[in-house]
Amino acid sequence: MTVFGYARVSTTDQDLSLQIDALKAAGCEIIRSEKRSGTSTADRQELRTLLDFIRTGDVLTVTRVDRLARSVADLQDIVRELRTKGAALRATEQPIDTSTAAGKAFLDMLGVFAEFETNLRRERQLEGIAKAKAEGVYKGRPRSIQADQIAALKAEGLGASDIAKRLGIGRASVYRLLSS
Repeated sequence: MTVFGYARVSTTDQDLSLQIDALKAAGCEIIRSEKRSGTSTADRQELRTLLDFIRTGDVLTVTRVDRLARSVADLQDIVRELRTKGAALRATEQPIDTSTAAGKAFLDMLGVFAEFETNLRRERQLEGIAKAKAEGVYKGRPRSIQADQIAALKAEGLGASDIAKRLGIGRASVYRLLSS
């Protein structure tokens, strides 16, 4: 049986050391860490590596369930994959141990709250953007493509694909600007 540890923070300026120290104290033999958003499991190579290597009897340990996943769906997918492989999930700061019935129930509850927190944060962000737009403060990202450049290249007889290549943009962007 191998005890694996997984540590994650969302941004590059955050520190992983507290999580790594806690995982070492919990007896993790191998610890993988990364600085990636937890809203999706996509592009989280260290997590994927652990899930690929975990075998029957192994344990994946995290400090808190929100370090592993921010949505119930992702959390359930990870737990299902662990269960299929005969492995368990444990958390150092929460009573989670998927090898017990109580641990599984607590995990499901925490997953719901983690997703709820993510949804609340997204709502607050959208409210803030809407308020800033109403006040004329937020105007979005400045255009990186000038419509007059596209029109000039079109006037020279270039097609959408050639225009896109020359400007280093997508063909769909060319069509969108030509139709507006």
